[in-house]
Amino acid sequence: MNPLTYVEHYPHSLQQQVQRLIDEEKLGLYLLKKYPTTHTISGDKALYAYVIALRSEFLRKSEPLSRVSYDGKISDINDALGLHRTTIKNHGGRLRSKSEIRIATLFKTAPEPFLKMICVHELAHLKEKVHNKAFYALCEKMEPSYHQLEFDVRLYMTHLDLFGKLY
Repeated sequence: MNPLTYVEHYPHSLQQQVQRLIDEEKLGLYLLKKYPTTHTISGDKALYAYVIALRSEFLRKSEPLSRVSYDGKISDINDALGLHRTTIKNHGGRLRSKSEIRIATLFKTAPEPFLKMICVHELAHLKEKVHNKAFYALCEKMEPSYHQLEFDVRLYMTHLDLFGKLY
């Protein structure tokens, strides 16, 4: 695996900085200095409450969520760290929709800002289905540090692949 897989679309100068951290085995120290602790949201009920609180603050008029859970089947191999799904069923001539969000289990032991970033990302899909300017503007509205956190999650994923668990 290319050690820079998760950051390959960033500028070359940034990739060089990441490669230097990897070569000097300081990537973990960098992440631990910025994010020294993990969160305590380990169960699906707590995750549901966490996401509903974010939704209530920023997306009151969006469709309700029927389920929020950690999912061990989600893998970064599919370029996914979280999934959102809406199902529509016909009940006696009436259409009913259910929305759910699933978060990769690796976020059970991640820093809280990383969990928030992925939850914000999936919540934004309730309103904006595709990754466009409006989508990322909504992500930034819900989490002003969204882009930095996305980059740091990519560094975290790199560390997991190369060196194993950080916490």
